[in-house]
Amino acid sequence: MGLTKTEEFTIKQNKIAKYAKALSHPARVAILELLIKKQSCICGDIVEELPLSQSTVSQHLKELKEAGLIKGDIEGAKVCYCIDEKEWENAKSYLNNVFNAFTNKVKCC
Repeated sequence: MGLTKTEEFTIKQNKIAKYAKALSHPARVAILELLIKKQSCICGDIVEELPLSQSTVSQHLKELKEAGLIKGDIEGAKVCYCIDEKEWENAKSYLNNVFNAFTNKVKCC
């Protein structure tokens, strides 16, 4: 496997890429929307809400958790998930900075 050279980029650039990767699949966006809508920790309900198998949902939850956008607490045999408020604010700030940096003052194309 080749070296990705992520160390050649800033911490900020790597964080933005991490968040963007987590948001790059519609199933993960749907999971985040569900967690935001419910405003509470959700355990088994996620699979019932999406047209995906348990294993597929688990893989998407893992990606979101690795990006830090969600957190999970173990309750017996279940893991309950919710938005990680602190990391969510960080992601929002980083992504807003990227989008707000573009002012479109000069027409190039």
